[in-house]
Parts: sequence; C-alpha cells; structure tokens
Amino acid sequence: MKVIALKETNLDACVSEAQHERIVITRNGKPVALVVGVEGLDTEQLEIGSNPAFWELIAQRRRQRTISRAQLEEKISRSRKGQAKVTQHL
Repeated sequence: MKVIALKETNLDACVSEAQHERIVITRNGKPVALVVGVEGLDTEQLEIGSNPAFWELIAQRRRQRTISRAQLEEKISRSRKGQAKVTQHL
C-alpha cells in the first residue's frame, strides 16, 4: 500500500498507481481516501465485491465444516459402490 499526500498528486496519477497497489491519500497527514484499481474487472464483479450480502454468505460458508478432497472422493466411491449393489439386486 502506498501513501500519497493529496497536495503531491492528481487523480490521473492515483488511478494509474492504483492498478498496481492500493493508494491511501492523506490530507494534513491523515488518511482521507483509498484508491483501489479495478482495471480488468467487469461491472458484475465490482457489484458482487461490494455487496455486503455476498460477503456474509462467504463468511457463513467459511464457518461450515469442510472435508478434504480425499474424503470427498472416498464418499463418492462408497456411494457408487452402493448404487452398483442396488442395481445388481434388481
């Protein structure tokens, strides 16, 4: 993150710099703005990224119990074997 005094910059320079790292603009030594580059993102990505409901959903999912890929593959394998046995008995 780069810190730039408002008196020492202009909008064009901040936007260009923000494509590489976040820019904090200060006035009298205190932060007053944060400039974040979004070049390459589309409107939908920007809307989702700033949507509190989306981030709450992400937070909920992160609190949920997870399993490893190996555990998932084992579970799928057992399920397929069980289905095969049911099919053989029919």
